[in-house]
Amino acid sequence: MAGTINQGKELDANDLLLFARVIETGSFSRAAERLRLPKSTLSRRIAALETLLGEKLMQRSTRRLAITDFGEAVLEHARRLTEETDATLALAQHRQARPQGTLRVSLPPNLLEIDPERVLATFIERYPQVRLELDLSPRRVDLLAERFDLALRAATALPDDATLVARRLVDLPVGLFASPAYLQRHGAPSTPEALLQHRALQLMGSQGKPETWSLHKGKRVWQGLPTGPVAANSIALLRGLAIQGLGIAPLTERDAAAAISEKKLRRVLPAWNLPAVTIWCVTPGRRLLPARTRALLVVLQELLGVAH
Repeated sequence: MAGTINQGKELDANDLLLFARVIETGSFSRAAERLRLPKSTLSRRIAALETLLGEKLMQRSTRRLAITDFGEAVLEHARRLTEETDATLALAQHRQARPQGTLRVSLPPNLLEIDPERVLATFIERYPQVRLELDLSPRRVDLLAERFDLALRAATALPDDATLVARRLVDLPVGLFASPAYLQRHGAPSTPEALLQHRALQLMGSQGKPETWSLHKGKRVWQGLPTGPVAANSIALLRGLAIQGLGIAPLTERDAAAAISEKKLRRVLPAWNLPAVTIWCVTPGRRLLPARTRALLVVLQELLGVAH
């Protein structure tokens, strides 16, 4: 029969943890030994918890413990608290661990904008006990099935996937660029519609088709895709062809910066922009990331600047 809850005393979460350990081990003696507490202290704490809650949590005999229906309900909360406590301790131990072991990373080869050599060189110098395994293919890997720790992906948005966690690293503005020689031969377009008279160096999308150019200027939007001699999924190739004067290419401002400073490229329709490309860091949706994965995340955030 239920008693009355003692409202004059606060519930001690530690007593719920003790109760969970007793049920887990099946006896006060084994629980006391594991917890390194006197059995009498453990028994007294559980009795005090029952008094506070106003009901029996378990029926005790010389041979065994039998949990009550009320005890089962309380145990569900006690176990949840135990899991959170264990997770917190694991996190503390995890953070103190020196990153080591093998880190498998998927890095699409067209992500020149993030300066991967500088990122990787910084990481290798800082964490010499970590061995990097890099997959540089343009395919979208299956992180879980192929046991990758981390993948970098460039996209305006990513599809929903409850098994993965995506972190936005940086947003990269995108525009149209051409060489001075190309613009001298063909003239510089003054409106988006004039692009249809020019040669486009087309970027292939994830569906294997050239991506339509969607230009915006304030609230004005223009969509179209001029014809051109090349469509490819390599930003480096399109940039190189643009420098050679073969057409107008969509590039991030960061990727085009060096060529602009060397007067090899010029911005076309500078008042109009393409949708920004976001660099995402994708990891398996596990509760705790290995120290080596968190270490690479820190380096990426330091060198790229996190977009919150």
